[in-house]
Amino acid sequence: MRPTVFRINAENANPNVGKVVWSPAKSLWNTGMLLAAIFVAPFYTTIGSVVLFLVLTYFTLLFGHSIGMHRALIHRSITCSKWLERALVYLGVLVGMAGPFGILRIHDVRDWAQREMHCHDFFAHRRSLIVDAFWQLNCRFEFVSPPKFVIEPELMRDPWYRFLEKTWMLQQLPLAAALYLLGGLPWVLWGICVRVAVSNAAHWIVTYLTHNPGPGSWFVSDAGVQASNLDGFGLITMGECWHNNHHAFPESAKMGLNVGELDPGWWAIQLFAKLGLLTQIGLPREHEYRSDLVNHEHHGAKSP
Repeated sequence: MRPTVFRINAENANPNVGKVVWSPAKSLWNTGMLLAAIFVAPFYTTIGSVVLFLVLTYFTLLFGHSIGMHRALIHRSITCSKWLERALVYLGVLVGMAGPFGILRIHDVRDWAQREMHCHDFFAHRRSLIVDAFWQLNCRFEFVSPPKFVIEPELMRDPWYRFLEKTWMLQQLPLAAALYLLGGLPWVLWGICVRVAVSNAAHWIVTYLTHNPGPGSWFVSDAGVQASNLDGFGLITMGECWHNNHHAFPESAKMGLNVGELDPGWWAIQLFAKLGLLTQIGLPREHEYRSDLVNHEHHGAKSP
């Protein structure tokens, strides 16, 4: 599971020693959205609000999180003009998980921990589904010996990304105002609260399942935590379910590598390329020259 961009200096850091602590802002944000989705939104349900929720959720997760945050910003597997990258990252912020720098930190620290031979259950997702849900949606990990996290200077200096990092929660407000003008309170509740709650929960459950035992052709020999694929879920996960492929080839903008592995994120990237909006697209390296990668069917997606 080689990173495509090195943002972690792990000298003297230990991914196995520390404790899970409650994160008030994270917990209140996710819990508030969830409570509104469960106890308020059902009383303000219209056909239009549900359709809006389905379309806006898929649109922001596909273009914002899968392409903008994950494939472009985190792994730099596509290169495009700055205006397009910023627009995609903004859609990723609207998903409601974190700001651009927060997403980088969450992803890269977790990936570093999983590449070590031993890491805490918080990063390996070894605990029960209920425990992991509480941890991931309400808590953070407090290291005894933390790694040093350094973002690329061109990203840190970007005024748009700095602004989004400081205001990522508040970015729901302009969208909420527009939705209220178009469809009233039902559109706000379904387009903001239900969408954010479902997006965050869905992202967590895909992460949990793809880091637990399951199918996959690739074994990264120097990683303590392996990944698995979720067969049959390519369409609704935007291709993010092919996580065994992704751990093997994080530099690739294409995650569905085999026949039948649907990857809507890759389809959208191909469309951008045809429109002349991309200057570089990452593809898998030749695995024959990878000493750390073994190609075989396996079922143990995590080490003990």
